Amino acid sequence: MIDPALRAAAMASKAWPYEEARKLLARYPDGAPAKGHILFETGYGPSGLPHIGTFNEVLRTTMVRRAFAELSDVPTRLVAFSDDMDGLRKVPDNVPNQAMLAEHLGKPLSRIPDPFGTHESFAHHNNALLRQFLDRFGFDYEFVSATDCYTSGRFDEALRGVLRHFDAIMGVMLPTLRAERQATYSPVLPISPTSGIVLQVPVEVIDAEAGIIAFEDEGRRIEQSVLGGKAKLQWKVDWAMRWVALGVDYEMAGKDLIDSVIQSGKIARVLGGRPPEGFNYEMFLDEAGQKISKSKGNGLSLDQWLTYGPPESLAFYAYREPKKAKQLHIGVIPRAIDEYWQSVDRYAAQPVEQRLGNPVHHIPFPVPTGGLPVTFGLLLNLVSLPGVGDAETVWGFLQRYDAALSPETHPALAALVDHALAYERDYGTPPQRRAPTPEEAAALAELDAVLAKDDGTGRADEDPAAVLQNHVYEIGKAHYGKEGLRDWFKALYETLLGSSQGPRMGSFIALYGVENSRRLIAEALAARG
Repeated sequence: MIDPALRAAAMASKAWPYEEARKLLARYPDGAPAKGHILFETGYGPSGLPHIGTFNEVLRTTMVRRAFAELSDVPTRLVAFSDDMDGLRKVPDNVPNQAMLAEHLGKPLSRIPDPFGTHESFAHHNNALLRQFLDRFGFDYEFVSATDCYTSGRFDEALRGVLRHFDAIMGVMLPTLRAERQATYSPVLPISPTSGIVLQVPVEVIDAEAGIIAFEDEGRRIEQSVLGGKAKLQWKVDWAMRWVALGVDYEMAGKDLIDSVIQSGKIARVLGGRPPEGFNYEMFLDEAGQKISKSKGNGLSLDQWLTYGPPESLAFYAYREPKKAKQLHIGVIPRAIDEYWQSVDRYAAQPVEQRLGNPVHHIPFPVPTGGLPVTFGLLLNLVSLPGVGDAETVWGFLQRYDAALSPETHPALAALVDHALAYERDYGTPPQRRAPTPEEAAALAELDAVLAKDDGTGRADEDPAAVLQNHVYEIGKAHYGKEGLRDWFKALYETLLGSSQGPRMGSFIALYGVENSRRLIAEALAARG
């Protein structure tokens, strides 16, 4: 049962999943649709390996679905649909046996051998990877294959509908095409009985009720059924037909598909259906600002993110500003992790109205009940230092910082330790510390003297890290003035850590240890000669 106070707050919340979910309430003002549930759909083209964009669409759709469940008691379903009858247009760059795949260009993906040699077809291999990944995150979904729908007869009546309304569909599509494409365009793509290729040829409807069409194939006129997997539809028509055949109520799409959504919506109405609700999100970009592509394999892979960050951080990053283009590369992971945990820290104390605007409320993972004792950024600074290259050493520092910490009592922290070590192993660079200026050296020497007298411990009512931070702050204020503290912190990072950015220094000193930190200061002062 949904808490009435939460439901009332959700009705007014400006968080984008609730705004999307309220579209579905307006779609059925009298309650549940005749089919008894709301159907969400995500589409997937298995011509390349699954990537973060694929996961992102399922995740965001799940967020809307969860928001709807807080607004309404109407049951929901989520279908992950694979367009695996699509013809292979080009060989992806990131798969093996490319010469073999080139021999099957144009054939349905589900009728092309698996280049990896592990599944019945290329589509089966990529579909399995998609399902494996979605299952790994615990998504509640139903996988549906276009091949199964076309060959089993599930789409037969909808295909007859396309033939019945063939001219009207042509009327929607032809004005959107160039003249040379208009000459060969057909909503229906027959599969050649000789080559097995999905043909892009004009067709003639012979008998709509029987599903018979005619077309030219290798110089011969062929009459063939569109039923039983012997044809598929052009993808915009296919999209519309699928909405109508399955009764889809909600599907989002990338901004690059706005025109396609409009055209498919018109075709859905021609077929007697109603286009689903949804919105157009912006695309993820790689580090160079290019759109992430399945076939190019650019940008981050799913496994890459999960090597360097937990799944919650990926979900957090996907939630934020879905209508804003965002770069997706290795460098965004640390900040996403720390911002996720900052949101977790705020969540427990927030009133319900604010909780509904907190990203962690919408991420389909349980919200942790406790925070982290250190930030991921701090861990990265720690593991970048000489001699801190394994988990045992890191935990030695952590347990000196707080004796109660252990991998068993803090599994989330244990995971972040492994992520930090992997990040440093693969992307870390040796610290490039610079020598301090005379002014910086004087401040560093004073900090060293203060640390020699007071390591921050021995005060039962004060956190050692807070005491040490106060030392850093007061020395910086004395030497740089309150308005110049940013320069002081930057000097600490560049002379001690070899970085232009860094952690809260009190926390770092407490974690790394006062003696180790004084050693860094001594090395910095010695660098002045």
